[in-house]
Amino acid sequence: MKIKSILPFALVSGILLAASTGFSTPIPDDCKTGGFALGCQAWTFNHYSVMEAIDKTAAAGGKVIEFYPGQKLSPDKPDVKFDHNASDDVIAQVQAHLKEKGIRAVNYGVVQIPADEAGARKVFDFAKRLGLYGITTESVDSIDTIEKLVKEYDIRVGFHDHDRRPNDPSYKMWDPNYVLSVVKGRDSRIGLTCDTGHWTRSGLRPLDCIKLAKGRIISLHLKDSNESSLDAHDVPWGTGTADIRGILDELKRQHFDGNISVEYEYNWDNNVIDAAQCIGFVRGYELKK
Repeated sequence: MKIKSILPFALVSGILLAASTGFSTPIPDDCKTGGFALGCQAWTFNHYSVMEAIDKTAAAGGKVIEFYPGQKLSPDKPDVKFDHNASDDVIAQVQAHLKEKGIRAVNYGVVQIPADEAGARKVFDFAKRLGLYGITTESVDSIDTIEKLVKEYDIRVGFHDHDRRPNDPSYKMWDPNYVLSVVKGRDSRIGLTCDTGHWTRSGLRPLDCIKLAKGRIISLHLKDSNESSLDAHDVPWGTGTADIRGILDELKRQHFDGNISVEYEYNWDNNVIDAAQCIGFVRGYELKK
């Protein structure tokens, strides 16, 4: 799909997508770098444990973290998994380590949110317990339940995109047109978690997609890529094909107030320096303003 097919949608949908972004529980300013709530998606460190992911996020200079379901808790407890089924004791251990390292948990996903309310509440209760800003999912079939709980819990939900699947046309999440059609007319706390790396590998230009999604961006998995193909891999921000500076400029223009996660899916065993370079890019971006 060419980005040209996306832009006309933006022209006709601007008013419809201009939903309020004045949420009642924003991420605190002391969690921000260069004006953005910036840190790591724990998936960046999926070869390690939750406790190590917190350590590595702090080492990279991040101030916030986004967890994902199923990561092992710690090196000495590899069989204990951290997700919305975690015990009170496990959650308390993670909260204590976050406090020790000065990191704030802000998001959780990509996680399946069931359509049945009882199952969905487990995810939202977990998010509330951790004081999260948002949840990231691809569970579009659960949109009615999600909207009900978003209103009740005042927690945002962002629909995430993965790569276009040439052999699976039923997978539509890669296309922001489709995601916008899902959230159209829904509560303003429901929108997109923009994974710019997957957009690039799907043949889309991330900056154009960011412009299209104005008013509906909940969070980002911000990535720069070495090339625009399904074989692309992550590189430090500002060294690849994505216009990271342009994206940050556009987010500022939109008064974006969600979280940006470094989700660095490359150099898995030694990528703290790569994540630090990404965060450093934002520091340099702000200094040049």
